[in-house]
This record gives sequence, C-alpha cells and structure tokens, in this order.
Amino acid sequence: MTEPDWVEHALWWHVYPLGAAGAVPGPPAHAAPRGLDRLEPWLDHVISLGLSGIALGPVFRSATHGYDTLDHRVVDERLGGDAAFDRLVAAAKDRGLRIALDGVFNHVAAQHQRQDWLLRDERGEPVPFEGHGGLLTLDHGRDDVRAEVIDIMRTWLDRGADAWRLDAAYATPPDFWAAVLPEVRRTHPHAWFFGEVIHGDYADVVQTSTMDSVTQYELWKAIWSSLADSNPHELAWTLGRHADLVQHFAPVTFLGNHDVTRLASRLDDPGLVALAVVALLTLPGTPMVYAGDELGSTGVKEERFGGDDAVRPELPPAPEAGDEVIRGTYHHLISLRRQHPWLHRAQLEVEEVTQEHLVYLVRSGEEALRVTLGFAARSWGVDTV
Repeated sequence: MTEPDWVEHALWWHVYPLGAAGAVPGPPAHAAPRGLDRLEPWLDHVISLGLSGIALGPVFRSATHGYDTLDHRVVDERLGGDAAFDRLVAAAKDRGLRIALDGVFNHVAAQHQRQDWLLRDERGEPVPFEGHGGLLTLDHGRDDVRAEVIDIMRTWLDRGADAWRLDAAYATPPDFWAAVLPEVRRTHPHAWFFGEVIHGDYADVVQTSTMDSVTQYELWKAIWSSLADSNPHELAWTLGRHADLVQHFAPVTFLGNHDVTRLASRLDDPGLVALAVVALLTLPGTPMVYAGDELGSTGVKEERFGGDDAVRPELPPAPEAGDEVIRGTYHHLISLRRQHPWLHRAQLEVEEVTQEHLVYLVRSGEEALRVTLGFAARSWGVDTV
C-alpha cells in the first residue's frame, strides 16, 4: 500500500470548476465573482458539512470543456488564471482543506502545440480518444511524455495540491503510471493518486499501475439501481465484490459526478436518496460528494452535444438551503463517518437481505457498526455492535 495516512480521514467535495464559474457553456446569467473565486464562498459550506477536501475538475488551459487540454502549465484564463488558483489554495488551506486536481494525461486537445507527443496509427495519423476528433491520444511510450507528466504533477503539488485524479485511467497503459507515479512519490511521498476506471479488474489495475485507488463505478451503479428497482439483492451482491476489493485497496466511492445523471433525478423520493447517502458514508472506501448532491440538486445527462451541461451547472454565489431531508442526512452521516475513520478500510459482511431491507456489518478490530437499509419503509439505522 502506497496510500498516505491522511487519506483514511479524507472526505471530498467534488466540483466541476468551469461549470461552477459559469465559464461553460456560456456567460454567467447574473453578476457574481467569476472563475475560481466563485468557489471561495462555498468553502465554509464544505467545512460545515464536515468534509475535508476539494476535488477540482479540470482547471488547466483548454479549448472548451477542460478535458481538451492546451497547456497543463497554466490555469485557464476563464477561471482567473494562476492568481485565482493561488487564492483558492490559500483560502482552502486556511480552512484545513486539501486540494485534488484533475490530471487529464491520456489525451490532449487537437490544437495542442506538441503534436510530436501524439500517438499515431499505421498511416501516421493522430489517434482520437474514443472517436472524438477534438481529443487526441498521447503516446505514452515516449520518454519525454512520461518526463513531462512527472514534472507537471510535481509542479502543482509544489503549488498546493495534495492529490491527483487520473482522468481516463482505464484507457492509459498501466505501465505508464507504473513508471510515472513512483517518480512523483519519490519527491512527494504524501501525495495521493486515484484513477478514473469504469469497468474491469479494479484490483489488478491498482496493482499494475501503482495507483492508490480507482473509482468504484460498480458500487455507484448498484446503489442507485437497487433503490430505483426496489431490489436489495442487487446491492447485496455488489457489496460482496466491494468487500473483496477493500482487502487490496480503498476504492473511491461516490453517488454522482460530472459525467452521470444526478441521484435526485434517478430517485425522485428524498427518502430513497437518503438511503443511498447512508450507504456511501458507512461503506469502506474514500467517499466523494459531487457539488450540489448534498442539497438535492437535479440534472439529467443526455447523450448529445452539450449533454453534460445539466449536471455541470453554474453555482449560485452562495449555498442555498436545498432539500431538508437530503441535506440533513449528509450532515448526520458525514459526522458519523468522521467519528469512525476506520470505516475507510473496514471489513464488510452482508448479514441479511430480503425484498424489503438489507442489513450489513462493517468492522475493524473491536469497532463495528450494523447498518440497516429499509428499502420498502424508506428507513435506515446505524447501530454500534
């Protein structure tokens, strides 16, 4: 395990800055601080929730949506540039919050100035990423590409970042990360690295790449799908697989992110959303809360151009009240999670599953909690064992 000790206590608020600032898809609808400065009034909200870090989506200069990077060395001017980044880091650190950055190192914008870094096919043409002509895949076999990524990661860790999300890690050769990450850790041993991996053998990816963790999409799907279909057995089956993973690493767990339909749009009953929140914050792993989910925000992702806009909205100048049930559940369960940091790598066992409810036990040494999710009654309980 290369994971730093501090990650056991990490609870993240994940935000997509370009959307939050109103930089995409268009100008803000009302006068408010722009760029990364838009996030500063939300930092106290993050603290009030009991979370300990801000996981930022792409902040580097890009052509449009942030995942088409033009220059990893500078912060996007739409976000206020490097000066705004430094202000946000200072404000976060003053509050004891950690910072994670989104490292888009699998591909770059088609207009990227280093065309010699691109992977090319047998005809010598750049290889697009998943068919997107505006995103061209980097040649991860090149020594200079590896050296550049190592230096970029170190540079921003020096400037205040604590962690890196590795975008599209499922598409990047694991041996690239196996060469890059140990070098970054050599100078920054307390940095944390987790990859975006949607499917496949999560444990094998972690082992071969030397990443600390990957995103647990399998659990994400099982949580909302089992609640939507009133099928506790689906979640119970997935919890067995999750328990096996935790023997190898602590997965990154979540109920929403910038790429998926909001949970409150999938589950139109706040009572069901609350059950999902209970699961997120009592199961082993490193939880992430997507900005707005804690307020019951809605938004549906569509498979079309601009189809992500609804789940990447502009944030209001200051936090709003939101749904009382959902927000209250987040407050209560985050507090419970902070009282039991051992949940991060806890043993997990399903004790009972029926058509109406699911009961599971989480344990570490002498510490144990029994969690009951009442699918039919929209009720839940967490009891010390």
